[in-house]
Amino acid sequence: MSAAPRERLVAASDQLGLGLDAGNADRLLAYLAMLQRWNRVYNLTAVRDPDEMLSHHLLDCMAVLPALRRHAGSRPLRVIDVGSGGGLPGAVLAIMQPHWNVTCIDAVAKKASFVRQVAGELALPNLQAVHGRVEALPASKGFDVVVSRAFASLVDFVTWTRACLAPSGVWLAMKGRAPDDELAALPADVSVFHVEPLHVPELKAQRCLVWLKPHGAG
Repeated sequence: MSAAPRERLVAASDQLGLGLDAGNADRLLAYLAMLQRWNRVYNLTAVRDPDEMLSHHLLDCMAVLPALRRHAGSRPLRVIDVGSGGGLPGAVLAIMQPHWNVTCIDAVAKKASFVRQVAGELALPNLQAVHGRVEALPASKGFDVVVSRAFASLVDFVTWTRACLAPSGVWLAMKGRAPDDELAALPADVSVFHVEPLHVPELKAQRCLVWLKPHGAG
């Protein structure tokens, strides 16, 4: 890529209609630098090229924000990012939405440690990290959105995280092409209310968001 990372971030933000102020641009670039630095030792992600990390990680996660903002309206959201890895998308959401409370959970301790370091270095009091398996969490029923990116099949995702959902909460699965086989395998008490095509700046690969909720939920 010939354009500088900041220019690419601003251009992508403009395409997505997000509005990226200087402070958030700085935090996103600092997060990307931390991801690159830690990745040399801790293997947080298989993507190692800095240009690709920006497009395949930062921009890919930023692309879900218009849909999440539409869902949230004016209310702050409590979000849990399941199988978060290096904080994708949780850290990006916490940077872009400082009034949302974002929890990242991962079964690998070094990944949770990295997210804690991100929260500390970038002064993100709205970002928390938990080391553990989501299915082992105490039932909280507290999260408005349970989100995953390349985490598990839809059946496993909704089964393992059901206890995390607030009464009116939703699941949001970030997927590549529409996962028709996974959708067909969902239990009868889970409703798919939207499969939303997603445009990610700089990426030609297919992306979509699968919105789900327990059957009968508001």
